[in-house]
Amino acid sequence: MKFFTRNQDSRWITLSGLFCNFETTTKPAPYLRQEFTCDSPVTGAKVAICGLGYYELFINGKRVGDHVLDPVVSRFDKHVRYVVHDVSKHLKKGRNAIGIVLGTGWYNCHTPGMWVLEKACWRDVPKMRLELRDARGKLLVASDEKWKATNEGPIVFDGLRNGETYDARKEFNGDFSKVKFDDSNWKSAWYIRPPGGLLEEQTCVPIRIVDTQELTVTTKKGVYDLGRNIAGHARIAVKGEAGAKVTLEYAERINKDGSLSKAEQQFTNFLEDRWQTDEYILKGAADGETWEPCFTYHGFQYVKVTIEGKAKLQKIEARIVNTDFDEVGSFESGNAMINTLQTLTRRSYLANFVGIPTDCPHREKNGWTGDAQLASETGLCNFDAAPSYRQWIATMRDCQLADGNLPGIVPTGGWGFNWGNGPAWDSALFVIPWNVYLYTGDTAILKENYESMKCYLDHADAMAVDGITQFGLGDWCSDPAKMVDERLTNTAIRYSLLIMAADIADLLKVPADAAKFRKDAAFVRKAFHKAFYKGKGIYADGELTAMGAALYFGLCPNEAIRKATVKRLAECVEGCGATAQFGIIGAKVVPRVLADNGYAELAAKFFTQEEFPGWAHWVIADKATSLHEIWSTGASWNHIMFGDLSAWCFKYPGGFRFSAAKPGYKNLTIQPEIIREWGSFKAQHRGYITEWQYNEKDDTVFIRVTVPEGCKAEVILPCGCKKSCKPGIYEFIDIPMP
Repeated sequence: MKFFTRNQDSRWITLSGLFCNFETTTKPAPYLRQEFTCDSPVTGAKVAICGLGYYELFINGKRVGDHVLDPVVSRFDKHVRYVVHDVSKHLKKGRNAIGIVLGTGWYNCHTPGMWVLEKACWRDVPKMRLELRDARGKLLVASDEKWKATNEGPIVFDGLRNGETYDARKEFNGDFSKVKFDDSNWKSAWYIRPPGGLLEEQTCVPIRIVDTQELTVTTKKGVYDLGRNIAGHARIAVKGEAGAKVTLEYAERINKDGSLSKAEQQFTNFLEDRWQTDEYILKGAADGETWEPCFTYHGFQYVKVTIEGKAKLQKIEARIVNTDFDEVGSFESGNAMINTLQTLTRRSYLANFVGIPTDCPHREKNGWTGDAQLASETGLCNFDAAPSYRQWIATMRDCQLADGNLPGIVPTGGWGFNWGNGPAWDSALFVIPWNVYLYTGDTAILKENYESMKCYLDHADAMAVDGITQFGLGDWCSDPAKMVDERLTNTAIRYSLLIMAADIADLLKVPADAAKFRKDAAFVRKAFHKAFYKGKGIYADGELTAMGAALYFGLCPNEAIRKATVKRLAECVEGCGATAQFGIIGAKVVPRVLADNGYAELAAKFFTQEEFPGWAHWVIADKATSLHEIWSTGASWNHIMFGDLSAWCFKYPGGFRFSAAKPGYKNLTIQPEIIREWGSFKAQHRGYITEWQYNEKDDTVFIRVTVPEGCKAEVILPCGCKKSCKPGIYEFIDIPMP
């Protein structure tokens, strides 16, 4: 069924008299309604709606669908996305009514901040476009000037990062989405300028409320503790007099005395008046009132409840919100710390995927490209994330400038082209499509982004001097060791993008491009070695990331230097006790190159050693319930950029090896690395199961591999033996360890 093919069928509408002059406050939410007639029972009817920034849709008194925070943010002046719902069960023969309420979301982001989204070129008042059609495509109702609208309803304030205020005393006398509702005091809707972007259907995985948990535990200061760090909001049940107000303040940590911490708010230096705060004003219902916000979400573990006036809180629940991915993988280790870190990693990944991949669910909610590319394999190992990545990368294309430059956050209102980007961050345009291809075998995302990749490489070439790239962020959040020279990581990653682009060009049968990219890569590789190699396997000043990057991205010019660098890296890791002497780039490349070169057990120590800095130290010292932003205590406690450890576990102890030679999961190589100290490991991905148990007494291992129907695998054992496996269960007993 096709929607929005003719401008005459439907129009963009809003409440008459609304204008956007980039003020930092916003007007109450617009409500719109219309009645229409169905001549017969309607089956197969569908509605397509784009409500900006967010919408909630009701038909005949019932909410349509289970999505929240729809539509997912895009670059609104390039593309806007509509959502399609089957509404057959909501319609009846005869008179029907439809009602919509609109929120500000990302579209009318009125929050002042360093990312200047309040000044985005697309910013405008909330608006919507809608078409409802029967199974044959006949138009039943559409948005036009015949609709009625008001903003004198109960949602008097909403802001993506601020929160929401709901005044129940302003609720309508009756349900505005039901027939015969009295809208005589409402104004006529009016046509309004479209958002500018092309309409296309939203294909990413929807955001939903995925879990609800009652809050019962409180601190000494009466702050409710969920026990874990999440993205979402609270739902309250309250009883009291009209005009009493319940204020909900959210935070991810508390102070030593049990009071709510404002650390994240102070760190950002914005939103001083209101940040992560919801308010509910009672109407005084005799049997009590239940409420939750609909146009915001928060990052939190703790909720402070303050009541003004005569009212009593009867119940408070946490409503956990994230993109509702299907799970495709999981693992369990014989090491309790690894299991804890996997839980924390998945939790941070989900809390930082609310429509788009973000850095944190509280402070920013921004689509930082570096965080996204570093976590993409973890996402694809654990969840069916490919559709959401594909749509977010399309938004990244929309943000690209004509000269190829990319911003550090996607979408952007103009910020991040001169700082916050660079090859490690910009590589999301390459790495995420490539990883989607590796894990699914689908080349569509490569074809869609190929021209943008070429454009970016031209930009990166223009920014380099004699093959060395200086612009951009480097091994971010490296602490406490000195951060490696940013030129090293930027140049190494630019080299990797040229090689990746050449491989993509080969796949897409563009041999001239492939040859050019490989020629450019050879020049960069030579320049890299000349600038950074110091001899005896040492790059730069011998930082772990420097050696790890040279190895991971294939920049050592010959085998002798490569072996010397591996040896030097392993010695340095042993020397520092496998403490995390690197930032977010090193956190990915160093454990991987060690495992690739016979040091998997040494790499595994990074994750389980408990000294500072390191992943386990977060758990021991900070009682972490999600991954942190920096190694020391401080900054955000819910970031995903150190989350590649989960993908590492799938690839090495789990053995799942994805490759361009055999993309997708139908034909896998399975090569488990045995970590003796863990004792056992079991992983599953899309029906494959690998499990092993180590026998310390005779230094052997038992391995069982399950290959699902329709798939095949080549199993490579620790002794080097290989076996081709069709669907079935295979057991390998008493395999000697090398």
